[in-house]
Amino acid sequence: MAGPKKMIIEHTEVDESLKGQGIGAKLLEALAEYVRKEGIKVLPLCPFAKAIFRKREDLQDILT
Repeated sequence: MAGPKKMIIEHTEVDESLKGQGIGAKLLEALAEYVRKEGIKVLPLCPFAKAIFRKREDLQDILT
């Protein structure tokens, strides 16, 4: 957390055995649900998270 209402995503990682199954995107979708409920904004520094947020308009409302 970078404050009471700001979260930084520094790194997103899934186990090697789960790669290519969309688990990372599901992780970010769960994060989006949580931060929306809590009124938190997100700053994605992780290249994977940045790319997902760039592609997905439905997740952009949680960005700082």
